[in-house]
Amino acid sequence: MYCAGLPAIRPRFRRRWFGLLAALPLLWAGAGRAQDALVGQLLIASTQITQAVFSHTVILIVQHTDQGALGIVINQPFEQKSIASLLADIGKKDDSVQGSIEVFAGGPMEPGVGFIVHSIEYHRVETQPIDSHIALTASTEVLRDMGHGRGPKKSLVAFGYAGWGPGQLEVELARHDWITIPEDPVLLFDDDRKKVWDDAMARMGQPL
Repeated sequence: MYCAGLPAIRPRFRRRWFGLLAALPLLWAGAGRAQDALVGQLLIASTQITQAVFSHTVILIVQHTDQGALGIVINQPFEQKSIASLLADIGKKDDSVQGSIEVFAGGPMEPGVGFIVHSIEYHRVETQPIDSHIALTASTEVLRDMGHGRGPKKSLVAFGYAGWGPGQLEVELARHDWITIPEDPVLLFDDDRKKVWDDAMARMGQPL
């Protein structure tokens, strides 16, 4: 059973938006040794996954330790929202910001917690590199920078995450629930969200 196998929940904007993320790394404070082989990999849901919450999903793994794994779904956009209204929703009102962003449902766990995955050239003290192309930053100031034209060149804003307990993801991989490919910025940031799963599968030469 998936640790994240809960019904999909519409994300709710709360002031604790970065409360969990700010404790990176990560959900398991004091967890044992890291297992970095899967960090930066994309999990492509195989056709044998029939749960609605994970069917045809593509998930970026941002943490993998001996205590479990955490990933963010990259192909479930749910709302276009102005940066000003998003900052106001999380108690960081700034009427000087401009623009809007697409907000994603990153997974069914902790739907009030926000994540920003972005291109590697943007850096703050809180920035956590994922690989040589992308990073994750635990600060609402990313949104403010985006609203003032100082943000990352590419970004994905998501609420919630998919999580696995100790050894759970390894079991699912062994039974071929997921196919893995290296993270690709084109799939992550640029591809039509309706085509991400198809395009990821095509890169593996898998039948659709």
